[in-house]
Amino acid sequence: MKSLILGTAALAITASMAVAESHSVVRLGTEGAYPPYNFINDAGEVDGFERVLGDELCKRAELTCEWVTNDWDSIIPNLVSGNYDAIIAGMSITPERQEVVDFTQNYTPPSPSAFVAASEGADLEGGVIAAQTGTIQAAHIAETGATILEFPNPDETVAAVVSGEADAVLADKDFLIPAVEESGGALMFVGEDLPLGGGIGMAFRKSDPDLRAKFDAAIQTMKDDGTLNAMIAEHLGEDSPAF
Repeated sequence: MKSLILGTAALAITASMAVAESHSVVRLGTEGAYPPYNFINDAGEVDGFERVLGDELCKRAELTCEWVTNDWDSIIPNLVSGNYDAIIAGMSITPERQEVVDFTQNYTPPSPSAFVAASEGADLEGGVIAAQTGTIQAAHIAETGATILEFPNPDETVAAVVSGEADAVLADKDFLIPAVEESGGALMFVGEDLPLGGGIGMAFRKSDPDLRAKFDAAIQTMKDDGTLNAMIAEHLGEDSPAF
């Protein structure tokens, strides 16, 4: 899943009054631009798998929640500075992030990343590969011989392939499946799937252990009663990895 690589240790800002008991309303931060996980629907509201999941977790944790959208590249800094209380945004649990924020247990297992190109002969090893800035996919490309072309928005990575600006895009396969299906044969999966990331979790300020624990317990109840697997199948597809 998506994994922001924090390039600075300057996130030393801590939000004051950030313990769980101080929240009359828990603000859930998401990107709103990463379907099927999260997106803005025609009514201008946050929608998708994580909207349904987040609402159910708040209900089980007996919390009143509201949704806040934030650009991906600043989503962790704005959590730390107190603009919202948790992140639920397709965010992979990684050691780099765990230096700055605390995570719940994962609410999806690791899913594969995949390459999409306009032709089967796309050069994945030495060509130009598009990826969203600050993701595990971008980090992976940077460690190969390919040239990385980064964009702040995931849709722009696919558009770069369509326009010929990039030879391929590397992203979560769950995100790319609709793009391939809707392309009318103009886009296709190429190469091998890559097992990147350790699953998606909710992120919290390190000063909010009680709030994190409430959501962690709610996630566990959904795993225990099977509702989380059913939700994954409904929103991410029957073939998406489940618990």
